[in-house]
Amino acid sequence: MSPPSDDLATNYSAVFGTPIGLGESPALIIIDFINAYTVPDAPLYAPGVVEAVKATGPLLDAARKAGIPVIFTRVLYHPSGIDGGRFVEKVPVLRTLVEGEPLGEIVDQLTPLPSELVIIKNYTSCFFGTSLAATLTAKRCDTLIIAGCSTSGCVRATAVDGVQYGFKVVVPRECVGDRHPAPHEANLFDINAKYGDVVSRDSVIEALLPATADEVVS
Repeated sequence: MSPPSDDLATNYSAVFGTPIGLGESPALIIIDFINAYTVPDAPLYAPGVVEAVKATGPLLDAARKAGIPVIFTRVLYHPSGIDGGRFVEKVPVLRTLVEGEPLGEIVDQLTPLPSELVIIKNYTSCFFGTSLAATLTAKRCDTLIIAGCSTSGCVRATAVDGVQYGFKVVVPRECVGDRHPAPHEANLFDINAKYGDVVSRDSVIEALLPATADEVVS
């Protein structure tokens, strides 16, 4: 047996990265696209997230036209931070995300419809301490299409938990963002290798709406 190659893609290709595709009943999960990441000069501002928000608009339109479940998440804490545990101790700026803080609100470009669920979470994974798994199971969903931020944090954690709960995981590359390209790309590579499929946004739109994909993207 030959030793593993030093080239990253070659090293992984024989063992990891098998595509699994979309299932028959997907849901779109939009993670933490809140003003804190898109307003310039905010402590968490990330240009990569701004671009991901823009890219997610057509995906959201396609999901709504396809009639699949759309679920948003955002982070919200008690003013004391008691529900943030060690997470807010490690990342103190998160304690500013309290009820009434504009930076904690979902961006205007992706406003949830009254019929769409918004899940409040305190930690990285959208599954941890929330009703997400039960909601998806009740709707008989088998696939998570994940958009949001950050790639190296909440997106990755949700992808890992998603596959562990038995869901297929699909991440449209353009629709997730991070503070820096290095952790963004590293985590996309790792998600694609072990936990789900990292694909183009347009390929997901085409899968949801094969007859009208060009119209939605434009």
